[in-house]
Amino acid sequence: MKTKGAVLRNPGEKWQIEEFELGDPVAGEVQVKLVSSGLCHSDHHLRTGDSPAPMPVLGGHEGAGVVTKVGPGVSNFKEGDHVVTAFIPACGTCEPCSRGQQNICDEGARLLTGLAISDDTNRAHTHDGLPLVQMCMLGTFAPYITVNQASVVKIEDDIPLQAAALLGCGVATGWGSAVEIGGTHAGDTVIVVGIGGVGINAIQGAAAAGARHVIAVDPVPFKLQMAEKLGATHTFPSMEAALEAIGDITWGKMANTTILTVGEIDGSMIAPALALTGKGGQVVVVGMGNFQAMDAQMNLFDLTLMQKRVQGAIFGGASPRTQVPALLNEYRAGKLNLDDLVTNTYRLDQINEAYDDMLAGNNIRGMIVYGEDDY
Repeated sequence: MKTKGAVLRNPGEKWQIEEFELGDPVAGEVQVKLVSSGLCHSDHHLRTGDSPAPMPVLGGHEGAGVVTKVGPGVSNFKEGDHVVTAFIPACGTCEPCSRGQQNICDEGARLLTGLAISDDTNRAHTHDGLPLVQMCMLGTFAPYITVNQASVVKIEDDIPLQAAALLGCGVATGWGSAVEIGGTHAGDTVIVVGIGGVGINAIQGAAAAGARHVIAVDPVPFKLQMAEKLGATHTFPSMEAALEAIGDITWGKMANTTILTVGEIDGSMIAPALALTGKGGQVVVVGMGNFQAMDAQMNLFDLTLMQKRVQGAIFGGASPRTQVPALLNEYRAGKLNLDDLVTNTYRLDQINEAYDDMLAGNNIRGMIVYGEDDY
């Protein structure tokens, strides 16, 4: 079928709305009509060249919609099912999946290749015949996607699809960074550095887990206001500004967990994050940076003698097939706020404006909402 989407031809260029050819589902695949797509900073890393991917690439990895076609051999989905995309596929059979770590499924090695799990080909092609890489094997900056069943999670029909789209990345990643891999307990002190689409949900997760102090760090005042609304007890414009105050707040114990959810991670951020972290605590690194970056600054004396940890995290350290339904239950129970996460919505042809807003700090999360004229 012919459809359209936001395509990046070369790093440094703007997103272009192009018509492209989307193939029907083959064995193990489904086609989904999307309602919306979140605008994550990770897609902007394609534009800057910080994340390497063959070009041209169809952006987007955070979406929700309705299954419209089902390929051979698919038994878990049928036409009409409501689904959320998961930017990490979960095959269920590789070694990480078998030990319950679906968020690091071996099929994740394909995320920036565009090659379909089913047959190692591209399901999308540009109008001039080039293979079109689907970001994270999804490409949700288009109203239709054809994807492997490992990349979608079925949800109940009563959940608003527009809000559910955020579960595909930002909500699950942020919440899990505090609750799952962060292991927040009642009475803990949790610091979240960077209050965007991921960080705001780390705030929500820490608060829901019972943290005594939930501390938001971001230079943008309105983001700190939103953090307070969704569970932060204290806010600061920078890690440096927070250091002395957190020592006072915690009687010198500092944070159990410091979570780095900045849009562009840099190795110089590790040392101040560790300084905010107490004995036996951890720094959870969620934000992404340049794929070639190798240097990180930290005090090794402090790391050893204070028994601290630096922990990487993807999808919050949780499995998409368990985390998405679990978070929807939190939403139903009123413990997870999805409705206030989107600052502004955009049409597909406004995508460059949307990313300008993100970079200017105007959005917690921007979202593309598809209209009838997009299908």
